[in-house]
Amino acid sequence: MGETLETPGRIEPCCLEVVSEEISGLVAMLAARSAKLGARLRPKTAAHLADLVRIVNCYYSNLIEGHDTNPRDIERALGGELAEEAGRRALQVEAAAHVQVQRAVDGMAAAGRLPEPASVDFVRWLHREFYRDVPPDMLHVGNGERPFEMEPGAFRTRPEHDVVVGRHVPPSSERVDDFMRHFESRYRFASMGPDTRIMAMAAAHHRLAYIHPFPDGNGRVARLMSHAMAHAAGVGACGLWPISRGLALGLSSHGEYGRMMDYADTPRQGALDGRGNLSLRALTEFSAWFLRVCVNQVTFMDALVDPDRLRERLRAYVERDERLRPEAGLILNEVLSTGEMVRGDTARVTGLTEQAAGDLLGTLTDDGILASDTTMGPVSFRFTVHVAEILLPGLLPQA
Repeated sequence: MGETLETPGRIEPCCLEVVSEEISGLVAMLAARSAKLGARLRPKTAAHLADLVRIVNCYYSNLIEGHDTNPRDIERALGGELAEEAGRRALQVEAAAHVQVQRAVDGMAAAGRLPEPASVDFVRWLHREFYRDVPPDMLHVGNGERPFEMEPGAFRTRPEHDVVVGRHVPPSSERVDDFMRHFESRYRFASMGPDTRIMAMAAAHHRLAYIHPFPDGNGRVARLMSHAMAHAAGVGACGLWPISRGLALGLSSHGEYGRMMDYADTPRQGALDGRGNLSLRALTEFSAWFLRVCVNQVTFMDALVDPDRLRERLRAYVERDERLRPEAGLILNEVLSTGEMVRGDTARVTGLTEQAAGDLLGTLTDDGILASDTTMGPVSFRFTVHVAEILLPGLLPQA
């Protein structure tokens, strides 16, 4: 590889030199719709829905990597219930690690402690946290002449770490650190305005994958970084939309993500195609596609959690379960309106006797749609995979 292409400038352009009307519109749309989504639900309800969104994000991120992990298995793994079969158990451990990293990112964002999402330290932290507790065989990389054990959080540094990804030859391992320092400087949010941050999400996603800083796990890290960037750019909507679902499904076909990432690898095509090593036209089209995917997912989730539509599905939820009295709908609507309900209010809300109201609430908690943080604490919604299949149609794959 030529010396010129082994300089960090190889990933330029990192940002769009001219912002098209289409991209300006997508940025404005994403900002507006994510703000609307973030305000749709009561904080307690939103927090528990975010728990489910992490499972959705994990499922689709793994699917992109060719690992079809059943959402129920992910949920079981988070509860400590692992399969006996080794391969299935390994996928559960991998999935649980993804969810836990995303939960940590969401927690930092909610507390206002999220670091620069494109910083070297944060990118390495994402990788280290993801791989920290996985089985040793998941750290084994390569089946050819030079297999090695990957160190969680460590960039490629040795010749045996050099890789080829499809048609793309990433920077050699000895130069990864220089490339990542350049990456950090070009995508530092502290120096960007709100709109620029949103646009940078797309470009940074591709350029991190282009550098391929780790021996393995780069796709997952890039998608987790993009999730963090959405928070830092002000479009995270309390963690209520799953970016990996959009990337996996695409806008018209499941293969779009790979094709668009490959297209963004295109070298500069002449004097009218920007001033960097890579094609500005390809980066612009990739950015527009990526932002359309984001808008698509935010719009989908906003329609899914529209309170009026949720109430209709809650009514259907009650009607389909012969164990539930019609008054169960009154309880569920009260929790939807207030975020949580004191147990002692059940009789008042339903008009039933204390005993009948308590029994009805017990059936709802046994079913898993309502729960409390303490034995006798207020109840709030819990969006288990079972509940989601009824209340949030289309969010998860068909069972």
